[in-house]
Amino acid sequence: MKMNYWLTLGVMVALSAVAQDNTNSLPPIPAPSPAVAPAPAVEPAPAPAPAPAPVKKKKVVHAKPIHEPPVSLVPGPAEVSANVNARGQAGLKGEVVSHLKKGETVTVLEQINLDKHKVNEPAQWAKIALPATLHVWVKSSYVDSASKTVTAKKLNMRAGPGENYSVLGVIERGTAVNEITSQNGWTQIEPPNNTYAFVAAMYLKQQAPPPQPPTPTAVEQQQAMAPPTAPTGPITRIVSHEGVVRAVGSIQAPEKYELYDPATGVNIDYLHSSSPDLDLGKYVNMRIVVSGEEGLDPRWPSTPLINVQSIQVISTEAVPKVIYKSPRQSQRH
Repeated sequence: MKMNYWLTLGVMVALSAVAQDNTNSLPPIPAPSPAVAPAPAVEPAPAPAPAPAPVKKKKVVHAKPIHEPPVSLVPGPAEVSANVNARGQAGLKGEVVSHLKKGETVTVLEQINLDKHKVNEPAQWAKIALPATLHVWVKSSYVDSASKTVTAKKLNMRAGPGENYSVLGVIERGTAVNEITSQNGWTQIEPPNNTYAFVAAMYLKQQAPPPQPPTPTAVEQQQAMAPPTAPTGPITRIVSHEGVVRAVGSIQAPEKYELYDPATGVNIDYLHSSSPDLDLGKYVNMRIVVSGEEGLDPRWPSTPLINVQSIQVISTEAVPKVIYKSPRQSQRH
């Protein structure tokens, strides 16, 4: 009981102290110190932009002009000198319609020279007959299905089944065609004789035609029609004669020595030499065979004269068989 008393008293004293503390004023709250503005943030300097990579310029390759020798083709056969393409038009714009091999023979129809062409493009082209192994295309609606004849007035033959292909010739109404196959409204046929293609002219070669004789002038024609006249100079030919050499006694004779027939004694030729190395006098009374140019001197038309080119001794053993031959005769043999 006594203990409860003292406990109760102690609680009352404690509550009284707490009440006294609550009645006292609280100490003033100190004013806040002026706010210090934070220092502005210093942005780092931007990193230098990387240098742009150098732009590589594309190398412009200029096409080199091709070496094209001048060509002159005439209608007729020609030989292909290299493996080359045959095209649907004259120029590289034409699509390839065939491949020609070296050594093949084609028929040239005409030569075409382009006024405008690219640097690397041939200017000279040959229009050739289309090889028989190739086929052409025509519009099916213009070919009668029963008679297989052309119904249009003129019908283009093309390199392929479409109007975007090159024209390789024209056939007329009523022409019969040999059909190969059909495709999307187009018919493939065997090419008639008037189909063509184009090839660079420098890859074709022809044999040179024989030279044509010049056309005679009016004066030459009159001379040809005039009656022949007697020759005014010596007429020559290459001959060989056998006989015996003797000196000529007449001072009016054209030469000092002559060749005669020992059986008849008749003169065969007067002997003439334009070479200072030939002495005809040492052949006197020898049987020889003489060769050279023979002609008639207008002053002595009854007896020919021979310009000695070679001499062969027949009957005398004291000298070699062949003891003279002119330099010109040596070149011939």
